[in-house]
Amino acid sequence: MMYEGSSFMKGMILGGIFCLVVSFFETFNSGTHSEGHEHLHHHLKPVSKDELEKLSESQMSDWTLQVRVYCLIMVTPKLLVHWATANDTWSKHCDKSVFYTSESSKVLEAVDLQEQDEWARLRKAIRHAYENAGDLRWFFVARPTTFAIIENLKYLVLDKDPSQPFYIGHTEKSGELDYVEYDSGIVLSYETMRRLIEIFKDVDRCPERGNALWKTPEETQLATCLKYSGVFAENGEDAQGKGLFNKKSVSSLISDSMGQNPADVVEACCSDMAITFGGMSQSQIQVLMYGVYRLRPYGHDFHDSLTFLPPKDSDND
Repeated sequence: MMYEGSSFMKGMILGGIFCLVVSFFETFNSGTHSEGHEHLHHHLKPVSKDELEKLSESQMSDWTLQVRVYCLIMVTPKLLVHWATANDTWSKHCDKSVFYTSESSKVLEAVDLQEQDEWARLRKAIRHAYENAGDLRWFFVARPTTFAIIENLKYLVLDKDPSQPFYIGHTEKSGELDYVEYDSGIVLSYETMRRLIEIFKDVDRCPERGNALWKTPEETQLATCLKYSGVFAENGEDAQGKGLFNKKSVSSLISDSMGQNPADVVEACCSDMAITFGGMSQSQIQVLMYGVYRLRPYGHDFHDSLTFLPPKDSDND
């Protein structure tokens, strides 16, 4: 009997390992194959200054008015300090900013999704944003630990058509799957949002609850669902090929650059047109807000061709 019990336990263990391997390959395959779609990953850059100079003042004005951004900021009560900091700083530069939380807070206003699972909560937030976007056609998904310069985001997508599928940020790879790193922020066009709402209905290709034996990050689940919708991750870069979306903080990037490129720390660190920095503390966000929006060299003109006006009735910097 003891021998039979031992054999039974061995069978249970081997069976569990087999199920784990099968589950892994099912998850891997779902993220690496898309029916009927081929994609060559490319690098997305903003319109050049030369192209802007060819436009009339009225054309440039029309462009700046058309590019408007809905910010989805995913928060939890555990990140209350970051939540309050994001609410008081960069989010004011969004044309519409909505905080989505796992549970209600008496201190700050947010949409209570009553959902603890991060992927399920992100899906609900995307659906809510799509249904309440009005005439806004660009969407930016971020954590409260991310600092974003929305004007630079608008410049990146200025000449892009939101009725086409765009999924932009700092790209990473998981096997053969390209995805956008969540900590660096995720930019989605209206068409991409529309396709997401449709693929959310497909419980086999885009399940709300993962079928693997381990938890899959929401950023890769999002990329998998988008890949089945024919939408692929694109890396946002400036004219020199530097990344615009950063998953690290400014101090971390400078520290890395000091070790790797001590002769030219700033040039090797970051793009002049950077859009995001991730993993920021609340004090780092406040300092960066001061440096980006408040500190000004008197008499200096950056000669920018465009002006992105703040949202109506906004009290931003």
